Amino acid sequence: MTAFTALALQVETRAVNAAADPRAEIAAAVERIAERVRGSAAWLGPGLRLVVLPEYVLTGFPMRESLAEWRERAALDPDGPEYRALGEIAARHGLFLCVNAYERDEHFPELYFQSSVILSPQGEAVLRYRRLHSMFTPTPYDVWERYLDVYGIDGVLPVARTEIGNLAVLASEEVLMPELARALALRGAEVFCHPTSEASSPELTPKAIARRARAVENHACVVSANSGGLSGIAIPGDSTNGGSEVLDHEGRVLARAGAGESLVAAAELDLAALRRRRRRPGMGNLLSRVKTGLWAEEYARHDVERPGGLASGPRERAWFTDRQKETIERLLGGEA
Repeated sequence: MTAFTALALQVETRAVNAAADPRAEIAAAVERIAERVRGSAAWLGPGLRLVVLPEYVLTGFPMRESLAEWRERAALDPDGPEYRALGEIAARHGLFLCVNAYERDEHFPELYFQSSVILSPQGEAVLRYRRLHSMFTPTPYDVWERYLDVYGIDGVLPVARTEIGNLAVLASEEVLMPELARALALRGAEVFCHPTSEASSPELTPKAIARRARAVENHACVVSANSGGLSGIAIPGDSTNGGSEVLDHEGRVLARAGAGESLVAAAELDLAALRRRRRRPGMGNLLSRVKTGLWAEEYARHDVERPGGLASGPRERAWFTDRQKETIERLLGGEA
């Protein structure tokens, strides 16, 4: 299949930070997703094969909770009932479903990760990506050696080869990290699923600019699902509302949603055209012109964020900020 409809499904996020029964709230969120996917599939028709959901759509995000508190309140088990229910949604409608959630891991029992999982039309997880860049959430890089021992580099940078193309994930602000998208594209990624929760604006925001850049640089499509509003915490609800969009491999916006819950950000992706573009010699074939040896050597010269910061166990929230301050000092030294 080289042409199919992709949907960035814009749905409301209801935070569980203050919920009396957060697990019940998570179950209710799965039910809302089931209803919205059912309606979207009926509206858009049988060509719908990929649905991307917003970032942390089941729970919202931690505010002042410790790692232990948020792990207990909001993190899912990889084989838990929530994923089984989401897999059933994907199977019921014969599509790939990308969901972003906080997740436990038996190999790192004191931590959690922010995971993006792609579920197949058979209801099975075909990709599990743990976010690598996060300000306050543990990442695989924070337990780097152990994580590589368990999952290997393919588990760090996964690409799912499916009947609708090669799928990968950029989570939220990671769209601002060109190295990640480029690494995934070099591994064959053709469609970047981008679950996000961000400020939307009539003007181009940094993330909107980055989505266009990542598409152009890598000749890859981007399906970016933003929240359709946020409730349950003190942050104004429309702070993360609207602007979900689908971009083709030339960086063109094929569809873009306004505010509120919406299926408007849906469009057909043409992978045959993408693949022709990648095989065409010329100045514009940027992916084929990457000097990987040069950049590998140059990057190795610089001591920026160091791996393994949580190898000895969880830290207080303030540690993440202190780490960044130390990194900035190493990077810039005494420069004004």
